[in-house]
Amino acid sequence: MKAFYKKAYHTPEILEEDIRIPSVREDLEKTRQALDIAYAGFDNATNPDMIDCYIYEINALHKRYKHLSDLYALQTNTVADSHEHPSVTVLTGHVFG
Repeated sequence: MKAFYKKAYHTPEILEEDIRIPSVREDLEKTRQALDIAYAGFDNATNPDMIDCYIYEINALHKRYKHLSDLYALQTNTVADSHEHPSVTVLTGHVFG
């Protein structure tokens, strides 16, 4: 005689405050770590298919890293511009605007 048991799985409730979007700087660091891992895998690969796989992965990670670094530079420039003296901005805007 077979006995069937149903397991009740408890899925934890995900709250909105538990979900945090990583910053661009954190994404840059994770991408750099992934690049290091991909380069290590490429250095140790002997199978031609795996070598191709690592080449594609490294190229994709390079493009992601460039995009994130451009985005980070844009964010830091925007922050630097917002810390400019407001009176100078108003004067130059009035004179040249």
